[in-house]
Amino acid sequence: GRAAALVLAVGGFLLLTASALGLMEPQLAAGLVVMATIGAVGYRWILTWHRLVALLVLVILFIPIRRYGFVGDLPFQLEPYRVLVGLVIGAWVASLLADPETRVHKSGFEGPMALLVVAVLASVVANPGRVGDTSSYVTKDLMFLASFLLLFYAIVSVIRDRGAIDLLLKLLVSGGAAIAVFTVIEARTGYNVFNHLESWIPGLQLVELPEVPGRGVRLRSYASSQHPIALSAVLVIMMPLAIYLAHRTRNKLWLLMIAVLFVGVASTNSRTGLMMLAVVGLVFLWLRPAETRRLWPALVPGFVAVQLLVPGTLGSIKESFFPEGGLIGEQQQFAGWEGSGRLADLGPSLEEWSYQPLFGQGYGTRITDPGPDQNALILDDQWLLTLLETGALGFVAWAWLLSALVRRLGRDAKRDMSDRGWLKAALAASIAAFGAGMLTYDTFSFIQVTFVFFVLAAIAGVVMQGGDTDRSPLPVRRDARPSTAAAAAPTGAGAR
Repeated sequence: GRAAALVLAVGGFLLLTASALGLMEPQLAAGLVVMATIGAVGYRWILTWHRLVALLVLVILFIPIRRYGFVGDLPFQLEPYRVLVGLVIGAWVASLLADPETRVHKSGFEGPMALLVVAVLASVVANPGRVGDTSSYVTKDLMFLASFLLLFYAIVSVIRDRGAIDLLLKLLVSGGAAIAVFTVIEARTGYNVFNHLESWIPGLQLVELPEVPGRGVRLRSYASSQHPIALSAVLVIMMPLAIYLAHRTRNKLWLLMIAVLFVGVASTNSRTGLMMLAVVGLVFLWLRPAETRRLWPALVPGFVAVQLLVPGTLGSIKESFFPEGGLIGEQQQFAGWEGSGRLADLGPSLEEWSYQPLFGQGYGTRITDPGPDQNALILDDQWLLTLLETGALGFVAWAWLLSALVRRLGRDAKRDMSDRGWLKAALAASIAAFGAGMLTYDTFSFIQVTFVFFVLAAIAGVVMQGGDTDRSPLPVRRDARPSTAAAAAPTGAGAR
């Protein structure tokens, strides 16, 4: 009421005064006033769980991580997604303490999650010397993992409605399609719109730009991601979700978004993205064989669109898969050196793992950033990196988690042809593709795609536990006819 309006007015005046006196950056003051005003006007609409999570999804997708921070002299980099993650988790924990109706819901995957936590902590305890030398890095990685797990259970606990799930999936797919459009523009012009957000969002400042090498004749686009490989991975993960939305809504707009996402993946010039796309196709061939076979011809116009919109991309992709000397020969080069091939890293890494096979070298202790603290080379294989850092225990935990997700979702989707079954099939395809992509890049170093995985894993937990109550009527096909059982069903006020 009036008191809130008065507080807002006085607070805004004080912020602007501090800016005028040089006590605060003008951009930061303006940004705080704008955010406070929006919050005061629309807090009743914003402060619902599914909209808070949706806002977090939008921030993760559109404000590049490690590229921007808020203006100000702070001892650490204050990024927008960190602020929002902290707010969402803090609000959830506060609700658990204060609201008897808010409680922690099980995901059905507590076994592998618990083993993952045990493996990480055991790796830290078993390597006190190495952990002590890299304590700041270990602490940061532990906080990242804790935030992912807390966010996972927050989503499992508060997103309990099919409408809320569909909202999140629609935001992911439509946001991914928008990013794919900007990816194509970047591939054609070299202009990355996500490198200029500080002129659009008050209080943001550009911290650093990623260094991305080219491939062939094409520029490798990275849009709002940290690297083209991570961008291709996150776009591929969204394609099965678009298939589900197209089936559920009967709206051809989602089919168009699948095509846009496909062109965006090709624009990144990433072999990982195409490999993950093949995994998506195989999962759908397993779960929806008839429908998948009917869609194979759609690949032809897809490749034509890539050639027309991003000329030269198909040639660069072909060269990347068939380099001079062969793909296997390329991946065996430069063992022990920066930029070594994935196969070249395999032997030395397994030998290194054999010294500490069960608990590994310590979670977060392998420092690959150039500088005085660097003690390891980058491994383009998250499975191998997991084996080295957390040992066989951590490797088994991740393998158990991903296989349990895909196996349970796939088993139910195989016998359920409803929209719910299609949702399970889409989630199984996305998660399987994520797991396959871990073979060819250090996945957990890229927060955007890892965040999207945990969101989808949480949704999978809700669906598998039967928590996705559907309060909206399903679209009915025009040719649908009631079955004999439906025709014989009772009607009236007491029927359910």
